[in-house]
Amino acid sequence: MNGSAADEIDLYEILKIDKSASKSEIKKAYHKAALAHHPDKVPADQRDAAETKFKAASQAYEILYDDQKREMYDTHGMAAFEGGAGGPGGMGVNMEDILGGLFGMNMGGMGGMGGGRGPQRPRRSPDENQKYEVSLEDLYKGKTVRFSSTKNVICSKCTGSGAKEGVEPRECATCKGQGVRQVVQQVGPGMLTQRLVECSACEATGKVVNPKDKCKKCKGKRTTEEKKQLELYIPRGAKEGDRIVLEGEADQIPGAEQTGDIIFHLVEQPHDVFQRAGPDLQATLEITLAEALTGLNRVVMTHLDGRGISLTHPQVEGEIMRPGQVIKVPGEGMPYKKSDSKGDLYFVVDIQFPEDGFFSDPATADALRKLLPKPAEPIKTAVIDEATWEDADPEEFGRGDPRGGGAWVDEDEAAEGPQCATQ
Repeated sequence: MNGSAADEIDLYEILKIDKSASKSEIKKAYHKAALAHHPDKVPADQRDAAETKFKAASQAYEILYDDQKREMYDTHGMAAFEGGAGGPGGMGVNMEDILGGLFGMNMGGMGGMGGGRGPQRPRRSPDENQKYEVSLEDLYKGKTVRFSSTKNVICSKCTGSGAKEGVEPRECATCKGQGVRQVVQQVGPGMLTQRLVECSACEATGKVVNPKDKCKKCKGKRTTEEKKQLELYIPRGAKEGDRIVLEGEADQIPGAEQTGDIIFHLVEQPHDVFQRAGPDLQATLEITLAEALTGLNRVVMTHLDGRGISLTHPQVEGEIMRPGQVIKVPGEGMPYKKSDSKGDLYFVVDIQFPEDGFFSDPATADALRKLLPKPAEPIKTAVIDEATWEDADPEEFGRGDPRGGGAWVDEDEAAEGPQCATQ
């Protein structure tokens, strides 16, 4: 060893354990030290010292509890985790990198423990996600929406420092300029977990400004509000779930090198006429009984762009339309994005029968019977019952058991009653 500060650190002494301690003893000692030295559990004037001891205990636990790191430490001491390739045996392990991965923050080197290089500020501000409801007509034709947006931008007067000209913000005493604090939470009996939370004292910036030194324009908030006119373009053929991104239009955050995006997630509104499945559309084709039997030639619907769609039937002489029949109109569905092609339009035939009493004139009814196909030959049986009938709801089918359903019971056996067992 070379006599550096790392040589003087005894991880076993920090946790008050022997070098032969088991993993269970290491964990128990760490929990005890973490509870004893947690910064939130000591008076304010002792927090700095407690924080240093707390971090030291965490560092000791992370190394000694890992078998490989513990072997490296027992063999080479803390020098095994310092200096990259300069460490004994060419270990090439940097302790700052290890702690950065463990705690998610810059620990400022092994020697200082409580120091730091400043807060880990976001390199990009968060994206803003919004749902945007759009009609099927707009998805069919495409649409450009212009709207006013209010966003936070870096204060032009203090350039995001929050302080007036000539004043430098000072390091936050609560988080030591890190912008985040470590907190320990109990997740079970004898079990603790560490996590980082944003420092509320400095709003995660690592810097604070005295009230009298705050920027007059942003009042120390580092950002100001700005209104801007934006355009949202919905392309033809867009669909539910598509994202439309306005790059760089989210709120700006001091310290972020890039600004996030506003992302609109399209939500397709239900339509009164059409149902959509990918590039295809479906609608109900309502026709009269006469049209089903003799044909039609008329505009049957108004499309999403206002055009009338005309159909002629039959295409082959003598064809009859039937309830539930499906016909397809190629190329009249939804447009494909960035293409002139379209999906198909499907019609499901629904025949509108005449109202009751329409054939009340016996002569008309008799004439119709002569025109329409004759019924099948009468069914011949030995016994014929004249049945009465009534209108019914299809949902009633299967619910007619007066006993409320249940297992099937033989009525003859039920009438006989229970039988005595043979002795």
